[in-house]
Amino acid sequence: MRQDADLAPTQKGWRMVSNLAFRARLTAGLAVSVVLAACSSLHGHRAAPAAAEDSANSAPQASAPQSPAPPAAADDNPTATEAAATAAAAPPEASPAPMPQVNPQAPLTYTVKRGDTLWGIASMYLRDPWDWPEVWYINPHIHNPHLIYPGDTLALAYDTHGRPQVRVVEASALRLEPRLRSTPITSAIPTIPYATIAAFLGRPTVLTKEEAAAAPHVIAFRDDHQIAGSDVIAYVRGLGPNPHSRYSVIHVSEDLRDPDTGHVLGYLGIYTATALITQPPTRPARAQLIDTARETLRGDKLVSSDIQPPLNLEPRAPSTQINGKIVWIVGDTGVSDLAGQYDIVVLNRGSDAGLEPGNVLEVDQAGEVVRDTYGSHSGEAGMSELGSSFAPRVRLPDERAGTLLVFKTYPQLSFGLIVGASNTIGVGDVVHNP
Repeated sequence: MRQDADLAPTQKGWRMVSNLAFRARLTAGLAVSVVLAACSSLHGHRAAPAAAEDSANSAPQASAPQSPAPPAAADDNPTATEAAATAAAAPPEASPAPMPQVNPQAPLTYTVKRGDTLWGIASMYLRDPWDWPEVWYINPHIHNPHLIYPGDTLALAYDTHGRPQVRVVEASALRLEPRLRSTPITSAIPTIPYATIAAFLGRPTVLTKEEAAAAPHVIAFRDDHQIAGSDVIAYVRGLGPNPHSRYSVIHVSEDLRDPDTGHVLGYLGIYTATALITQPPTRPARAQLIDTARETLRGDKLVSSDIQPPLNLEPRAPSTQINGKIVWIVGDTGVSDLAGQYDIVVLNRGSDAGLEPGNVLEVDQAGEVVRDTYGSHSGEAGMSELGSSFAPRVRLPDERAGTLLVFKTYPQLSFGLIVGASNTIGVGDVVHNP
């Protein structure tokens, strides 16, 4: 009984402490409610999420999983700190890519024919043919989708963003590989007419300094000839251990200089003959001259005529800013003063400037320099009658003349094919990014 009497006051004490704690919690809860009510009067729309959070924390957790609450609506009146944090967290807006412009006369469907080129088809569908990679839709169900074959049916369509697409809707049966017997499959259409540049690559009319220095050369002729023509035997040095069977003999002519710097870019070359190697080069090689165009001299260079033209060039704009000039023009019969479509030109810019095979450049006809004899600077009436010797020089603006496609590059120069010409193109005309 004494123990019970002693414990009774202790229990009463704990009850008093519990009552005091409950009252303290109730008082704190009322204080929080007052604060929330005050905040609600300032930001009424913020009280609901806070109250929902308190009730969610005070309520017992249900046994079933609850779906996550939807994100809170954006604040209409954010503080300066919140606005700065939101702006810093937001990803930067990417500038939209320019939309390729479709040729108004572009057909909805087109069947590829023999003799077509990728550049010609791109010109048919686009205002700027070098945008072809931007609209070419790669169909994963077609083997080698980057290539287009004769017989393929192309169709013009638009994606959900309104960007044009050109795709193969019906593949040619020529793509199928035969199972019963082996027959040659028609090759894909080329980017440009390679027959035009193949002859140039086999019989170059321009040699770089590096080519001229490293190329094999003629050292003598049989029977002590000083010059050689058809069927004469020539002796050659510098072929190396694995020579080709045929070489073009090139006579090195005058220097080819950069008009901007005056530096020598290369040398003009004149084709003289074709050399057939008839003896392994364990000693000075023995070669027979055939298909002669002019006399061959000692010291003339040999360039392999087995060079294959580049295949599957992808027309595209240069990745760097290009500003150059045409320094030489190669026509069908050698060197000419003016260039038209499918003529080859030499540029004073190469891989050192960022040019690559497949790059497309615009050609501007250089503005003519004239004298202004009729301006107010003359000071006296009739100045034009005294001649133009004292009149100031004025350079006229450049005018668009055509488009070229770079197909071979060297460090300081490159070769391009004129794929489109709206006016005559000459030496000194300007080339730049499209």
